[in-house]
Amino acid sequence: GAKVSHPVIAIDGPAGAGKSTVARELARRLGFFLLDTGAIYRTLALLAEQKGVSWADGSRLSTLAETLPIRFGRGVEDGAVFLGEQVVTTAIRTPEVSLGASQVSAHPEVRAMLLGLQRQLARTGPCVVEGRDIGTVVLPDAPLKIFLTASPEVRAQRRQKELEARGVK
Repeated sequence: GAKVSHPVIAIDGPAGAGKSTVARELARRLGFFLLDTGAIYRTLALLAEQKGVSWADGSRLSTLAETLPIRFGRGVEDGAVFLGEQVVTTAIRTPEVSLGASQVSAHPEVRAMLLGLQRQLARTGPCVVEGRDIGTVVLPDAPLKIFLTASPEVRAQRRQKELEARGVK
């Protein structure tokens, strides 16, 4: 695992349980940075689209993942996601890129390649890390692990509100 020398809070759980909401607020209150691992897959999907790489092509995707120039904003840039110098915070939240992210994350070679990146990012400062398999696979040595869940009804309502807020019926 990734031994870290500063506070790391890992938040894990199913889609729609409220991981992002809780992680964002916790990071804000503690003054930690938010490491949203889903955003990493979304950013890779966006980069692949920009470079004409198919979301079905695991080997080319893992090559892109190897040098993915992603960073998460801190301080005044808090909450921003950067792909190189490009701010992609809203671009990675479209329904199309969401679909791409789930296809991209289905490739074991992509997941393996991004594992190191996620651990490396978690070592850069006090953070709240949010996503799937965070406490078990990505950061098994995290000093604090939270598994957040909600009823299927609540999860479905949350997802519906989230989509409607983005203009999706």
